[in-house]
Amino acid sequence: MTALIDSHCHLADPKLSADVDALLDRALQAGVGTIVSVGAIGTIETDRLTVEIAESHPNVFAVIGVHPHDASAADTARLAALRELARSREVVALGESGLDFHYMHSPAEAQEAALRRHLELAGELGLPIVIHCRDAEAKLVEIIGEVGIPEAGGVIHCFTGDITAARQFVRMGFHISFSGILTFKSADALREAARDVPEDRLMVETDAPFLAPEPYRGKRNEPAFVVKTLERLADLRGVEPAQMAVITASNTRRLFRIPEPPA
Repeated sequence: MTALIDSHCHLADPKLSADVDALLDRALQAGVGTIVSVGAIGTIETDRLTVEIAESHPNVFAVIGVHPHDASAADTARLAALRELARSREVVALGESGLDFHYMHSPAEAQEAALRRHLELAGELGLPIVIHCRDAEAKLVEIIGEVGIPEAGGVIHCFTGDITAARQFVRMGFHISFSGILTFKSADALREAARDVPEDRLMVETDAPFLAPEPYRGKRNEPAFVVKTLERLADLRGVEPAQMAVITASNTRRLFRIPEPPA
């Protein structure tokens, strides 16, 4: 099978960071040859470690930003630090930014302000944006409609909406990335959306260490498990897993401008 890409995980998370080399070995054995690791959660030190991991491991790439849960920290100093970190050639996108009106760990006003700053910075740096959206699709569409999607594009990571939301985001220019939630028994609306998203916008991810797919649900997630999400997506679309691997890897490489691995 063409090497899969886990388009979104968190290798700097304490649940994974002490075990990175073993995780990457298991991923490679499972056919996952490229990994996009996202910082964003917590302090700027998470982003710094994410970049360090990417710079130390071939075929690992970094995304940096401020998670909506920590949106109140997206001040001028934090954005300046992100701008400096983005000088690394391993940084392929900004994020994950966005809106989370489910947990509301930061006030809505702070989340919206941080999202606008991320969109502007992504445009300035010529990078795509990685968006987190939970129970906030309408407000996200409103803000993107005002500010615009960066010229380099973007992805709604760990998409949890329905077919209507997916179509809106696709029309706005976003890719749609599916996580292990796609395998959950209760995710019928999500599976309907997965059947509908245009082929050239599909991506897959683990969001590790969170949201392990069936049959690993409840365990620590890791990049190797993206295979299960890809297999479910392939089944929903009526194609072979090998073909879906080519499709999702191609889309991810195009969005994040990740070069093809050596033959």
